[in-house]
Order: sequence, then C-alpha cells, then structure tokens
Amino acid sequence: MKKTMKLLTVMIFMAGALSTSLDAIEINLSGSVVSDNQKMITSRYMGYVKKMAVSEGDIVKKGQLLYVIDSKEIEAAERQVNLAISQARLALQMNKNQYNNILINLARHKRLYKKKMVSKYELENLQLAANNLKDMVKISQEQVKQAEAQKEEVMNQYNYLEIKAPNEGVIVAKKLNEGEMAIPGMPAVVLTDLSKLKIVAELSETQLRYIHIGKNVDIEIPSIGLVTTGTITSLIPNSNPMTHKFKIKMQFDLKDRSVYPGMYAKILIK
Repeated sequence: MKKTMKLLTVMIFMAGALSTSLDAIEINLSGSVVSDNQKMITSRYMGYVKKMAVSEGDIVKKGQLLYVIDSKEIEAAERQVNLAISQARLALQMNKNQYNNILINLARHKRLYKKKMVSKYELENLQLAANNLKDMVKISQEQVKQAEAQKEEVMNQYNYLEIKAPNEGVIVAKKLNEGEMAIPGMPAVVLTDLSKLKIVAELSETQLRYIHIGKNVDIEIPSIGLVTTGTITSLIPNSNPMTHKFKIKMQFDLKDRSVYPGMYAKILIK
C-alpha cells in the first residue's frame, strides 16, 4: 500500500513538473523589420524621364515630387484637339450665318406669299431649309462641346506628368534614371511606408501550438538598442508546403525610435 502511494506521488510530481515545463517554454526567433505598405510607383503615361528628383535612401513626404516625364505626346494631342476646336467653332459660325440668312429670306418670302408673289412650294422649301440649318447649328454646338471636353481631358494629362509620393516613406529602389523611358505598369521607384512597420519571423510547424494571433511577445532590435513589446497579428503558411515552416507577423511599439525595413530583430515568445 505504501509503495503504491509513493509511486502515485512520484507520478503526480512528474506530471506537475512536465506541465510546468510546458507552460514555461520559451521560443527564440530571428526576424526582420518589414513594411506593410510598400508601393511600386509607376506613371500613367509613357514618356522619357525628364527629371528624377529622388535617390535610393531618400525619405520623402506625402505629395513630394518623385520624378517628371516629358510631355511631347500630350503636347501633340493638345495641338490636335485645338485644331479640332477651331474647325468645330468655324463650322458652327458658318451654320449660324446661313441659318440667320435663311430666316431673313424666309420672312421676306412669307410677306411675298401673302401678296401671292411667290408660290407655296418656294415657301415650303425655305421652311425646310431653315429647319435643316437649325439642326445643323445644334449639331455644330455639340461638336464644339465635345472638342472642348477632349481638350479638358488632354490638359488633365499634364497633371500625371509629375509623379508624387502618395505617402511618407523611404525610397528603397530606383529603377529609372533621367533620359530613360517610363512605361505604364513598370515601376520607376519603390516607396516603403515607415509608419506601417512590422516584424516577420519564421517558425517550425512544431512550434505552432505555442502561439496564437493576439499573443504578446518580447522584441529586441540590437542595432539601435530597442527593447520593446509586440503582438502577433498574422500567421502565414509557407507557399512551399514541403518546408513545414510558417511565418508570423508582429506589430510592435517603436517608442519613437528610427526603425527601418531590413533591420534584424530578436523575438522571444513565452
């Protein structure tokens, strides 16, 4: 009986020790600072880079000029639309003049018709011509409006020749130089937002049981002596399932320190 009690006591002690060991487990990870808002800046229109206003490593503010592309194609389009406006306005004026003349002639024929000096056929032909010219004036007015609207669209394109920063950040890559061709969809500069920094680390499948979204962690960035706390915000499966690795993202308190993407970080998960 005593031996049974001693064995039971030992088993309870070992279970308690194992439980304490599991509860007190610590995971040390290595990670990197990344930005959750990195933008590939490109131009809407094609053209040669006329001016490159930034270099790699520059910290820019929202709305700051990044680069300028030339306006030759837009200038050509502007000349064409100005010509179209001139032609449309000339056609409108000609139609108005003809319409006014035929109204005068129609009024004279109405007076003559009352005196039986012109035929009804002549009067009706003038009335028909007046109605046609009235429609032509309306069409010409619409053509002028359309040409002016096209010019407004062309002039609006000038606003996209100067490419500006959509937010504050740091230029981490510059793909184009002055004199090179900017093509829509192809990045000219890469802008990283410094206000949305996170830390990314990788852990094994066996460590997943000890973490969960919302769990607090200890973080250290040795290069700047920053010791702070963070919170796990994302758990990301690896794109290659054969690695059995997972990524976690953590937001953290910068404590008003200058932190940049690419910095090495230590993470302690308790």
